[in-house]
Amino acid sequence: MTHVILFDHAQGLTDGVEEFAQRLRDAGHDVVVPDLYEGRTFDTLDAGVANAEAIGFETIIERGELAADALPENTVYAGFSLGTLPAQKLAQSRPGALGALLFHGGIPAATFGSDWPKTAPLQMHVAEGDEWVELDEVEQLAGDANHAELSIYPGSAHLVADSSLGEYDEDLAELIIERSIRFLDRLA
Repeated sequence: MTHVILFDHAQGLTDGVEEFAQRLRDAGHDVVVPDLYEGRTFDTLDAGVANAEAIGFETIIERGELAADALPENTVYAGFSLGTLPAQKLAQSRPGALGALLFHGGIPAATFGSDWPKTAPLQMHVAEGDEWVELDEVEQLAGDANHAELSIYPGSAHLVADSSLGEYDEDLAELIIERSIRFLDRLA
């Protein structure tokens, strides 16, 4: 069993994020899903991003850090899109981080003022034409990590693994879940 904290995306803690977390639990992992938006959800990504900008990205990251305080050091930090920010910062800065799973996002390690930890494996999932993701930044992050797996999927949809949204792609989501479970199983 691997301990995982999974952060939601800019549209909030949707049923699709909860379902994704449940799939990881069903595979035998302990998954905590904090609510970065304190109960608010948004019908569109633009509205959710506007909310995140109003709250402030630093506040979103701080909420993620607070949510992780009660977890053991050997935790995998995971996040969807906006949620990759606290996940990545925690994976880079929290002693004993077991690894990171980043879905639909990721930025160069230097953004958080440190190198990627040598002992923390990284797995990332992005669509090649996703306008919300800077592919060169994700590739740079993969290069920053000693043990990185970067899966680039066809298409331009952003939140393909959230079953509650219109961009959901069942085939891609299943592949992402399968690869994520294998990653977590290796770390257990």
